[in-house]
Amino acid sequence: KASVVILDPTVRCAACMAKRKHEEIAMPGWWQNTRTIYAIGRNYVAHAHELGNAVPTKPFWFIKPASSIVPSGVQHRCFPGRSESHHEVELGVIIGMPASRVSPQQAMDHVSGYCLALDMTDREGQNAAKKEGKPWTACKGWDTSCPVSEMVAAAKVPDPSQLNLWLKVNGEEKPRQAGPTSNMIFDVPHLISALSHVHTLQVGDLILTGTPEGVGPVKPGDTIEAGISELGISLTTPIAAAISETCD
Repeated sequence: KASVVILDPTVRCAACMAKRKHEEIAMPGWWQNTRTIYAIGRNYVAHAHELGNAVPTKPFWFIKPASSIVPSGVQHRCFPGRSESHHEVELGVIIGMPASRVSPQQAMDHVSGYCLALDMTDREGQNAAKKEGKPWTACKGWDTSCPVSEMVAAAKVPDPSQLNLWLKVNGEEKPRQAGPTSNMIFDVPHLISALSHVHTLQVGDLILTGTPEGVGPVKPGDTIEAGISELGISLTTPIAAAISETCD
């Protein structure tokens, strides 16, 4: 059984919490504690432009259910009735201590670690939802739509704004997506603060911080490989067809 080691919210002593936070510990299976995934939209200027969207002046987000998470190596299945999904590679921030109405200056004390994540998207469904003024939940949050890597402890990531994300498909030499987290419009502390003024962030919650430009389709039979260069973590996601639905 995978072991899960995260910050214990019952530890109230600040000094003890800081010590626990900075321990170098292995944390496979961390997603078993995730209750909510908060996904930030359009947090890279070039990505907003490539989809013809306005650049936001303040953070906005949508929610993916925890049931959308699958670990590296597990198949992602296309949305029911679709023959492709669109990839969006993102830095994930994992909450280690409950956060409610925290300032950007306080925000990083609530981070347990980081991961690599894919915000797989049913673009056809999303475009239709946007046109009709409907929520994105279905086209962003179906089962297997959030592949994640292992977690890297926050103590090993001195500055999350100095990381480089990349994504390749089928072993291509040139990445389809590649970009530094320094290009985020709103950095990690400000994202945590903004979220915490609306929702109480719980231990194990995951924040997807937005994707750089280069998003695009993958089809059944393709394989996504993605990574964060500085952290030495990677993610492999085979793409599979949607599950066929039959009715008697």
